[in-house]
Amino acid sequence: MRRIAYETVQRACLFGSLAIFCVMVGMSFEPRLAFQAGGTLTAMMAIILMYKAREALTKPYRKTELWLYLPEELRPPAAQAQWASATVLREVYLTFALWTSAISIAMWVLALLFRLFGI
Repeated sequence: MRRIAYETVQRACLFGSLAIFCVMVGMSFEPRLAFQAGGTLTAMMAIILMYKAREALTKPYRKTELWLYLPEELRPPAAQAQWASATVLREVYLTFALWTSAISIAMWVLALLFRLFGI
């Protein structure tokens, strides 16, 4: 269950990262601006992931992407399914939010360095 949750959240984050990368490439003529935009958009992605982690606690398990990809034989009984899927999804969302926020900080530091060195 954890592996499938990890894969579904990772795929969503990769699509978001692709969009952020495209914005940064579009601003590549001004590296400081590109990293500021990338840092801001990545921070927004981290906030969205934290929101999704909070939402995972109350979202019906049958409406999650995790449940759709989970094979029938690996699905927990209905009595434990809500708790199990909410716990796993919350943990995975928060893990990705942590990584994403670290990347956002790194981009902002690079933008600051470009600013300090006048690039």
